[in-house]
Amino acid sequence: MAETDTAAPTAAAQPKMQILAQFIRDMSFENNLARKSIDGNVTPDVQVQVALDGKKRNVENQFEVMTKFNITSKNKGTDDTLFLLELEYSGVFLIENVPDEQMHPFLLIECPRMLFPFVRRIVSDITRDGGFPPLNLDNIDFMALYRQNLAQRQVQAADSGAGDAPVN
Repeated sequence: MAETDTAAPTAAAQPKMQILAQFIRDMSFENNLARKSIDGNVTPDVQVQVALDGKKRNVENQFEVMTKFNITSKNKGTDDTLFLLELEYSGVFLIENVPDEQMHPFLLIECPRMLFPFVRRIVSDITRDGGFPPLNLDNIDFMALYRQNLAQRQVQAADSGAGDAPVN
């Protein structure tokens, strides 16, 4: 019983996350293959771009995280666009016991991880319903994506700071 007594104070300080809501904020699907006939063999080349955004809501400990997916499939041989899918998918989260200095990475790594299985299903359903084989997105390393975006922001900040320096 001593173990449970010592674990209780530690468990109280553990980060807590609960998904309160999730929804499609905006979605667009364009089937260019159906609009203009493409002759010959079609070899799709799928490109996926992901952007993330998180913000505090007016309610205490609630945050909204938006994932933006821009998925383009082009024919490898001709570079003709086969389809374009744009999806903004959001989640509202109740987050407690996360220090302020760790909140930004928590919002842009852990929250998108929780939303991703639902995004994957939507993308699969939309591409299938749009006349293509279902597209099953590969797993996304949100930590690597966060680090990449952080590095890009640091480079941009350094570039804008260098432009303000006096010239001798």
